[in-house]
Amino acid sequence: MHLARLKRLQVALAQSNFDGAVTIAGPNLFYLTGLSFHLSERPTVGFFPAHGDPVLVAGNLEESKVTNGKPYPLRAFYYNDSDGPSAAFREAAQVLRFGKARLGVESRRMRVMELRLVEDAFLNPRIDAAEAIFAALRMTKDAQELALMRTAVQIAERAMLATLPTIRVGQTEREIGAELVVQTLRAGSDPDLPFSPIVASGPNGALPHATLSDRAIAAGDLITLDWGAAKDGYNADLTRTYAVGQVSDELKKIYNLVLAANTAAQAATRPGVAAAEVDAAARQAISAAGYGQYFMHRVGHGLGLEGHEDPSMHGRNEQSLEAGMTFTIEPGIYVPGVGGARIEDDVVVTANGLESLSTLPRELQIIGSW
Repeated sequence: MHLARLKRLQVALAQSNFDGAVTIAGPNLFYLTGLSFHLSERPTVGFFPAHGDPVLVAGNLEESKVTNGKPYPLRAFYYNDSDGPSAAFREAAQVLRFGKARLGVESRRMRVMELRLVEDAFLNPRIDAAEAIFAALRMTKDAQELALMRTAVQIAERAMLATLPTIRVGQTEREIGAELVVQTLRAGSDPDLPFSPIVASGPNGALPHATLSDRAIAAGDLITLDWGAAKDGYNADLTRTYAVGQVSDELKKIYNLVLAANTAAQAATRPGVAAAEVDAAARQAISAAGYGQYFMHRVGHGLGLEGHEDPSMHGRNEQSLEAGMTFTIEPGIYVPGVGGARIEDDVVVTANGLESLSTLPRELQIIGSW
């Protein structure tokens, strides 16, 4: 599997006239090698030449992990804390023999520390962004990746179902968020959650990226819960909005418009359709009712080894969807002083349409005990 990914990368690098690609600790290095490293003050960098075997530079604490886990021939150079990484980077450059190199880097992720080490070791190579190459490799998921994403979604949904009965009027957003984290870990998530959960109640529901607060939920609130889980590095990202008892007619209207937008976006998703068309389908349902200004973000984002990756499901993205692409569909309405709602599902494009990996009910549910 990882060798096939390496070969695909090398073909893409050669076609784009790159001598090699450079990755740091994170999802791209994991995708290509299956080796997981923490991003820390000790740089871990993988060099993937367009021709030949990859090279890795890492701290000496990682040696046993690499030796026992490398999926194909990979030469590694290690350094210790007292000596630092510069000599190991120079050794890697000598082995790779790029000459005046053109290297593709993760410009959204690479830090200045790694960039300077690469520049010094390769004597000021030409550095260009390689996001498009990595995105093309990872956007279409294989069967094993989809299986892990399905499991991550199942874990997240079990956690929510275990959390909902504990919610009561007077409980704070912070308390609900803490319970949701505990239940997510108990349900089997990787310990590194994709993100901290959002619990936005009442007027806080008008904040798309609300943070946990000490606001106590009250009868008549809508409460939006955005949470995630992970399985072997692959992420789930879900949102459901619930009613705490009976809510106002306006809040019901807002919720039903969001539900209609979610339904329309899912119906529009199929191979050959542009990402922008999915966004437009959701936006039309909300704008027609006069709430267009309150739908302030794209309809969704790619999902996989990262919580946010390609494809970006925004209104100007003309990229055609392909079977195997995975992303969120998450329309929302956010009205200052009133509240808001969001319904988010994780989906995969199939040969004929889409499959929703998430299964929790989308119709408005009443929760909360008194």
